[in-house]
Amino acid sequence: MVLRLDQVKDASNAGSAGCRQLISLDSRVASSRLLLMSDPQLPSWRFVSFNETEVEKLPGKTHYWHCKPGMVRDTNLMLVRAQLPPGEAHKFHFHPKMEEILYVLSGTAEQWVETEKRLMKPGDSLYLPIGIVHGTYNTGSEVLDFLAVLSPAKSGGPVTVEVSDQEPWKSLRG
Repeated sequence: MVLRLDQVKDASNAGSAGCRQLISLDSRVASSRLLLMSDPQLPSWRFVSFNETEVEKLPGKTHYWHCKPGMVRDTNLMLVRAQLPPGEAHKFHFHPKMEEILYVLSGTAEQWVETEKRLMKPGDSLYLPIGIVHGTYNTGSEVLDFLAVLSPAKSGGPVTVEVSDQEPWKSLRG
């Protein structure tokens, strides 16, 4: 069976409880949970315009998912566009089973990797191996817009572990 993109999008909103479950990617807030579909009729590939992204609104940031499990039949990648207003952050955290690449589209990021700080501007990127503590802070006057690629998408366990309330992380930006 071949599905058009609009049919796949409609199927994701159908409410079929037998083939849907929720996963939380980086928040304990129930409203930020994303839909994981186990529908074998998902496409094996997919074009995604910005208007077709799955939007995850979290306190202080918005994620626009372009690729993650449940959007295509089988993937080991996650691609998200994140936007942080001035003064907001994705505070110190790590991914226990995933590596990550960050790429700045616009704005300025105060980027921390462990205890090292650098400013990232449009066109800059960062590779992070599994388990490395990092934090992204928008200290500029405009929205920070960046891409994050994480892999493997199907790693089990928590995707993100927040550590900003623990030492030495809570004292670094003092």
